[in-house]
Parts: sequence; C-alpha cells; structure tokens
Amino acid sequence: MERSYQTDAERLAIQVGLTLRKIRQQRGLSLQQLADLTTVSKLTLGNIERGEANPSLSVIWKIANGLEIPISLLLNEDSDIKISRKHKGNKVVSANEACTLEPMFDVSTFGSSEIHRAFLKPRSEYNPGAHQLGVVEYVTVMSGELLIQIDGESFHMYEYDSITFNGDKEHTYINPTDRTTVLHFVMTYSKS
Repeated sequence: MERSYQTDAERLAIQVGLTLRKIRQQRGLSLQQLADLTTVSKLTLGNIERGEANPSLSVIWKIANGLEIPISLLLNEDSDIKISRKHKGNKVVSANEACTLEPMFDVSTFGSSEIHRAFLKPRSEYNPGAHQLGVVEYVTVMSGELLIQIDGESFHMYEYDSITFNGDKEHTYINPTDRTTVLHFVMTYSKS
C-alpha cells in the first residue's frame, strides 16, 4: 500500500488555496477580478487555489491587502482550541527568504486582530510594503535587535522594546546583527 506524505509547505499551500477559493466564490469574484484587486496574476492565483503553488509572504500580503482581510484568514485552520508552538504549524517565508512569519492566533471575525511570530535572519531586511487602510501593527522585539523604517523615519529597537504604527505606511524591518531577531506581531484590522 502506497502512502502519501505531505510536507508542511504542501499542506499550507492546499489550505491557502481552498480558503482563497472559498473567499473568492463567496464574494462572487472571477479569477481575473481577483487578479485585478490583488495585482497577483490570474495564472498564479489559479495555481494557488489548486494548491499547486506555495505563495511567498509578499504574495500572501498582496492577496490579503486586495481582499482587505487579515493574512491569518488565509493561513490558519479553523479550531476552537489552538496551541501555537515555535517552528510548528503554518509558516510563510518572504520572497528573499529573510523573514519567516508564523501565524499564532487570530480572531475569526474580520475587523479584529491576529498574532504572529517572525524570525528575521541575520543581516537581512524585509519590506512588506504598505498594508490596507485601517491596519495597526504592534511589534515587540523578543530577541535581538531591530531597525524599523516607517515612512522614511528610522527606529532602533532592542530586546523587549515595542512599537506601534499604522501599517498602511511603507515600512521595512532590518536585522543589523549577526543573530536571528525574533519578533512578536499583533495586527489589528478595522473595517474601513
């Protein structure tokens, strides 16, 4: 008897695809309309919906921003009880592989919040771009250091320092050290 084993990435790709298709169909959108909203190609969106593509963090953000939903809505499975363990469960990696984001918990209803862990590689940077209007980010440095640039202004953060800002502004996370920087994100969403 042949057994089928799925990697975490394959399982995540299938889940993101199923969730994306469900949201698209609930909103009555064609793939082309979704492509226009998200600036992600129709071909890529089709591949994602079929679970044939493992989208990068930047593609996930484009989709979430275009649909005006929290990214955790695409990444987390439904369950009444959740335990979030470091490096277990769903994770998504930035296109340049500098940042790994692990969704921890979310509130299922749109218009609320989500929580993530992020691991920023040494001497690297991650630019998620500006998010949709109404997103507020709360970031705490759990380990290491962080330089964060928000709308051209720079802030140097150290272990257990926290910052909050409107996520609809251009922002970049930079790890200036030779160690991985661990971040804790809380993102809130308001209905615009």
